Amino acid sequence: MSPHWTCLGDERRLCVFPGLGIRSRGIPMSVAAVVLAAGGGTRFKGPEHKLLAEFRGRPLVWWAIAAAAGAHLDEVAVIVGAADLGVAVPEGVRVIENPDWASGQASSLQTAVSWALERQHEAFVVGLGDQPLVPSAAWAAVAASPSPVAVATFDGRRRPPVRLDRSVWPLLPTAGDEGARVLMKERPDLVSEVVCEGLPVDIDNEEDLTRWN
Repeated sequence: MSPHWTCLGDERRLCVFPGLGIRSRGIPMSVAAVVLAAGGGTRFKGPEHKLLAEFRGRPLVWWAIAAAAGAHLDEVAVIVGAADLGVAVPEGVRVIENPDWASGQASSLQTAVSWALERQHEAFVVGLGDQPLVPSAAWAAVAASPSPVAVATFDGRRRPPVRLDRSVWPLLPTAGDEGARVLMKERPDLVSEVVCEGLPVDIDNEEDLTRWN
């Protein structure tokens, strides 16, 4: 059985950006937050890319970036590709282009690895840009785990964010549309679960946007 960590939800969910670049208390190494936001969002048929669609008064992707920033890790980056998300990215967040975004999520994960190596981070926590209701508390709790791979669980289900230690980066997939799930399936001995509160819903289409807006 995987070990469990527990975190409390953050009712405000909105995070303050002045904490960017400040190491969280209790995290003895450089840990970054990475939001994957490079996909085409083809199931969303609205007039604009889904990550720019309005959600509770802000572009959809802004909420995921805000939650990542509110965990107060050492650095925050967003991996982009299909759409120009500049208007939705707060000041202080690094924007990293993935020219191979159409090949699948693995390419974005590898882009994150390359950036983290360049920035000399020891680990990064990765989440998805289309999950606006995952709170900062989940990002922070996953980041604090000492496990090589730490995954958040919500009501017993494993969902992002996921902490990936530098030691496991060579084990991540290099092609295809799956990310850290491949590693967790192949090496369950490296994985621990962090029990979190929040709603890890994916906004895939206009119906999802309307339901959760």
